[in-house]
Amino acid sequence: MSLPEDQPVPRVSRRTALTRAAGIGLAAGATAAADETEEKKAFELNEQAIEQSQWLAGLELTQEQREQAVRSVRRMQSYQQALRAVDIGYDDLPAFRFDPEMFDPDVKQRSQACPAYLQPSEPTVTAASGEKPEDFAFVSIRELGRQLRAGKVTAVELAKGCLKRLREHDETLKCVVNLTEELALQQAQRADEELAAGHDRGPLHGIPWGAKDLIAVEGYPTTWGAPQFEDQVLPRTAPVAKKLEDAGAVLVAKLSLGALAMGDRWFGGMTRNPWNPEQGSSGSSAGPASAVAAGLVPFALGTETLGSIVSPSKRCGTTGLRPTYGRVTRKDCMALSWSMDKLGPMARSIDDCGLVFAAIHGAEFGDPTTVDRWFDWPVKADLSQIRVGRVEGVRTSREDEVTLQVLEELGATIVPMKLPAGLPVWQTCLMLDVEAGTIFHDLVADQNDEGLNTWPNTFRTAHYVSSVDFVRAARVRAKLMQQMASVFDDVDLYVGGGDLGIANLTGHPTVVFPTRISDTDHPQPKCSTMTARLHDEATLLAIAQLVEAKVDVLGRTPDFSSQKAPETETKG
Repeated sequence: MSLPEDQPVPRVSRRTALTRAAGIGLAAGATAAADETEEKKAFELNEQAIEQSQWLAGLELTQEQREQAVRSVRRMQSYQQALRAVDIGYDDLPAFRFDPEMFDPDVKQRSQACPAYLQPSEPTVTAASGEKPEDFAFVSIRELGRQLRAGKVTAVELAKGCLKRLREHDETLKCVVNLTEELALQQAQRADEELAAGHDRGPLHGIPWGAKDLIAVEGYPTTWGAPQFEDQVLPRTAPVAKKLEDAGAVLVAKLSLGALAMGDRWFGGMTRNPWNPEQGSSGSSAGPASAVAAGLVPFALGTETLGSIVSPSKRCGTTGLRPTYGRVTRKDCMALSWSMDKLGPMARSIDDCGLVFAAIHGAEFGDPTTVDRWFDWPVKADLSQIRVGRVEGVRTSREDEVTLQVLEELGATIVPMKLPAGLPVWQTCLMLDVEAGTIFHDLVADQNDEGLNTWPNTFRTAHYVSSVDFVRAARVRAKLMQQMASVFDDVDLYVGGGDLGIANLTGHPTVVFPTRISDTDHPQPKCSTMTARLHDEATLLAIAQLVEAKVDVLGRTPDFSSQKAPETETKG
């Protein structure tokens, strides 16, 4: 928002300007107030100040209204000071929550049971190609499980193999924030002992994994990718990590994310794409995508607010599942937007994602957004009963064309459709900016914003969004949710569509997976996306797996061992 050229404004400091805006109820928040006496000296709240601030709210006030506003604003300033005197931590929740089901009245009943077109399926396991731990770098979770149970390899050997590869290749990829070696070896030793004793926790038992470093793990730093939190050690382990521990998985590393979940640049440098290390891995789940694509870990957990699983999965050619909002707990994970954050698996195949999602979904005490809904894996889909949407009015990528062609050949009905239109989708995402600006207000107030990519400007700008416009955006979002629910009256899922903003605002699940190899100077897997009804991850994965089997691109692996990251990218 810019100021009209013909409206003079006195030269004031940023702190004074923001305080002035917040005081008249025009901003969602503002920079922390200075000492009250000093503030009064720096700025006198009067009718002229109200007049000069009208542009911020888009209002025209009469002289009488401005006089009334002065009295009201002084009262509001006292409210503001009282609110800011309360000690609020990064993990304190607001007294509201986003409900993606509110405009889809049938979803609760529909998502309690398996759809008629899905049936239980037997898993497919392919033999591993080697006998040493390093030979298992690109082996699926099921294959690793079979080798563990056959005594061909131990969980300790797998963990050590991953730790070794993470050390060897981090100089190039910059995907590791911290190794969790002591914990990994303890968990792996326990897994070996339990498996030997006949105590089998399931398909993830003994399987190494990596956590995006906004997931708290007791005893290890949780840095959020930001220099301000480089030494932060939280006194607890996030429930989602505990669920994987209970499933027998072995945590080997905290993996990089762009600072405060933006992009692929963090305080350790830029995380790299293993297929082309001169290129960033995208983000913000940068480390999980890079490490999985490079064969450093079998799977990882990432998060998405507005593209942070989908984008790095596409860049690095991995498979990622962004679940329905509320399907996986975010408790003790860094919040960026309470109403948009989602957490999901990133792996090398659809089956791997299904196995991980089966272990982590479900309601969690302490996270009021989470729900229990039906999910089973593996399942197979009867495509003769499936209607797949081809989105009209947008360009269909080559990857998505491959998916549509394969599904049509397999017997699915392809239905032309349109996504919601006529609403300002990206403008509605200002809700994310305001929530993030509220969460990280103290960093801006203290001018402690070095190394945060472009977040500081976003955080500052968010203070100029009025509370009225924030609520208006929420009402536009509700309209978008209503329109999106209607989309699935005609299709069971759709392919592509450029729906990143829409589906993240409405909370719908998306799977991204490779369907072809690019014909560029750096050939690599290129990914398609599919989006389904709320809580219908099983359908997404079952249908994506059918396409995955036909395109057969999973056997390709990146050759980055002899490449180095640019010299300019150093830690610190």
